[in-house]
Amino acid sequence: MTGYTGLSRLFVTTFFWLFVQSGWVDSAVADQLDPGFSGTPRIALIIDDLGNVLQAGERTAALRGPVACAILPHTPFGQTIAKQAFLAGKEVLLHLPLQAVEQYELTGSGTIKIDNTRTQLVRIFESDIVSIPHVVGVSNHMGSLLTRHPGHMEWLMDAVKAHGNLFFVDSYTTVSSVALQLAQERGVPSIRRDVFLDNVPTEAAIDREFQRLKKRAKKNGYAVGIGHPYPQTLRYLERMLPALIDEGIELVSVSRLIGQGVDGRKAGRQDDTFPGKWDGVYVQE
Repeated sequence: MTGYTGLSRLFVTTFFWLFVQSGWVDSAVADQLDPGFSGTPRIALIIDDLGNVLQAGERTAALRGPVACAILPHTPFGQTIAKQAFLAGKEVLLHLPLQAVEQYELTGSGTIKIDNTRTQLVRIFESDIVSIPHVVGVSNHMGSLLTRHPGHMEWLMDAVKAHGNLFFVDSYTTVSSVALQLAQERGVPSIRRDVFLDNVPTEAAIDREFQRLKKRAKKNGYAVGIGHPYPQTLRYLERMLPALIDEGIELVSVSRLIGQGVDGRKAGRQDDTFPGKWDGVYVQE
């Protein structure tokens, strides 16, 4: 009986993967079964901390492909950069400042803090989101303290969901983050960051992290990378993004990646512990 069951399972599994390869079954569903990814790897890229430096924002908006622009609220050039990104066909994210464990002098305006009440949190969020036009999603800026608190994350996700058409990206600045879990529990379309490209903003380090991002996409079917508007990062992406298609990797928007049913919980948890975090702020070169 055991042998018969084993042969049956082998037959069903083989038959299923023939359907996957023929396109009858969506590859995202196949990926969740985890017998090995087969399909076109997809990468979504986000450039964070935009809004303070106009030239950096303009250069980001001019990058090839659907690179998302995450813009800090109440910044001097936030609205201008958002409009340019929108006209360039790029998704605009509110890069929402959340309190970090280590407090930086340049936390920024519109930061949600641990001592905020629910009413205060919602008021800050609404003020932040109306300061940036064309927003389709929200990501956390810093937040290594706040994203580990379920209560505040529940309040935040309810505020995001109240807008009806926003997604959330957990920038994953701490392994203790519950932001993705609460987003999913509250019904907010969401995903988590896999790789920070430029914790060390040198070309060699950026290249190493970009290669790791591509490797993860090839292994799991998708990967989410976050960079910052350093001249080194933008120069590297200007050179490397056009070559992705030759490697069989598709650069897609964040919303498309989420909409294709990927399991956001897999992101940020593969093949290493926690390779650095970004809990600072880009100001200028």
